[in-house]
Parts: sequence; C-alpha cells; structure tokens
Amino acid sequence: MGTSTPVVVVTGANGLVGAAVCRALAERSARVRAVVRRSGSAPALDGLTEHVGDFADEGLARAVTEGADAVVTTVHPMGSPRDVQHRVGAEGTPVLARAARDAGVARLVHVSTAGVYDRSAGVGDIAEDGALLPEGSGDYPDTKNATDAALAQVGGLTTVLVRPPAILGPGGTSVWNTLRPRDIRDGDRRANPAKSWPWVHVHDLAALIADVATGAVATADDPERGPVAGSTTPVIVAGEPATWRDYLGTVTDALGVAPEWTDEPVWTGRLRTDRAREWGWAPRVDLAQALDELRQGLTRPPTAEEEAP
Repeated sequence: MGTSTPVVVVTGANGLVGAAVCRALAERSARVRAVVRRSGSAPALDGLTEHVGDFADEGLARAVTEGADAVVTTVHPMGSPRDVQHRVGAEGTPVLARAARDAGVARLVHVSTAGVYDRSAGVGDIAEDGALLPEGSGDYPDTKNATDAALAQVGGLTTVLVRPPAILGPGGTSVWNTLRPRDIRDGDRRANPAKSWPWVHVHDLAALIADVATGAVATADDPERGPVAGSTTPVIVAGEPATWRDYLGTVTDALGVAPEWTDEPVWTGRLRTDRAREWGWAPRVDLAQALDELRQGLTRPPTAEEEAP
C-alpha cells in the first residue's frame, strides 16, 4: 500500500458484510471511507468517515477514491427485480472501479458469490476455475456473473473477486440467520439432507477481505500465492464442510417445526479453499459455533432492528 495507514473505501458499509469489513479494517488501523445511502447508518468506528450517496454516481466515485489505497464493494440488491440487480451490480460497480483505477487505487476487492458456480448433482469439488453457471440460471447468478465479467474488463486495476457461499452472522438483514429462517417458519422446509451447504461466518469473510484490502496479502505472479497485479483474481472463502441437515435441522429445531426431507439428486461436493489458505487465511469460527449462534438468535425475542421491515 502507498501509505503506512491505508485508506479503504467500503460500499454498503451499513450492511451485514460491509459493517463487518469496516470493523475488520478498523482493527487493522486502516482509515475507512464508508459509503452509505442513509446518513448516520455507517458503523461508529475510530478512523471511519461516512460518505452519503450512490457509489455509481461518477462525482461521488471520484471523490471517495481520490487518495485511497483500496476499494471494497459489498453491494448487490439480492432479491430485487433483475433490472435493479443488473443496474446496481453490472453497471454501477464498474463506475466505481474505473474511478478507482483513474485515482491510482492499488486494489479493488469485490464481494462476488460462490453461487456463480455450477453446483449440479455429480459436479464434485469446486475450485476457483470451476464451471460458471450459464446465462439463464436465475436473476442472482446471472447478474453476479455479469458484474464479475464487467469488473474484469476494467484494465489497469488489481481486482480480487471474493466468492463466499452462505454467509452466517446475526443481523436484521442477514439472509441465513434472519430472513431465510422466516421463510422456513412460514413453510419453506424442503431439502435433501445430504446436499452440501457451504457456508462462511461473516467475521472470517471480513478478515480475508480486510487483509487483501490492506495489502497484508501480497500480490504474486501465481494466483495460488496472491492476487495477480493488474489482473482479476477470484478466491473462494468457505468454512468447514456442512450439509442441509446441519442448517435446516438447526433452524427447524430452534423454531419447533419439522423439516421436509427429500431424496432428489443433489450436489454433495465441497468448495475448495486451498487458494485462500495459501494467501494466509484460516477460518476462526467453526460450524458448531456458527450454528449455536444461529440457534440462539432464533430462540430469543427479536431485537428492534430485526423486527424492522
């Protein structure tokens, strides 16, 4: 990095992942420029300044990237209409990437998803070079793949595509700790218990992102050893192997409802994390801890934040 105290821009700083990344960066003594849409919604942390607006606005993008060392993009409106996902992801994120490149930013770290990979029955274990889902696989994978491809077209920038699976961690916007359990409570309880359920805890995900953004992970000629300078490097980040029996079983037990187990052919492989581990990353939250945190969140009264629409 160009300075002893790195300056890192984080979009979606009020979200589950964005807020965790801000905290991880603060722990590493970085200065954080937190981009949010709502004033007062960024985490209150030492060294953090809040910037309110749309990161796809060229003026704001230029302003927040000027003099920055890295940019972390965490925003994708999952569940929104396809055109919104495409506009925010595939069209908006490259605006910020181009501004970062023009400002001489050293690195762009983009939160992609392991959901871009083909995880059909029989596929086997998946590494970063695994087959991507074809166009027409769904609004979310289609628009995430399109965003990754658009970022790869922004030359002159060292870009890292961080690809997590299901992200565990408490919060009102947490898909797997809060939103999906609501669907399960309301009747969406069908799954093959043997189906792989790859996951990562948000704290471990944020740790890798912060290490890459602050330069603790050095660039390398070989992507297995570090991000390739001036290129786009994907990296899978996942915790220990788990199945839908682990996740759905925990949620239904906590909610006092019965799962509906099926036996259709499913993917039973693993996400390989060799690359992330070679970069020096290792998860600190194990499956038992993550599921216990999930269970506790479902068996206590919801907080005001979790009840908010």
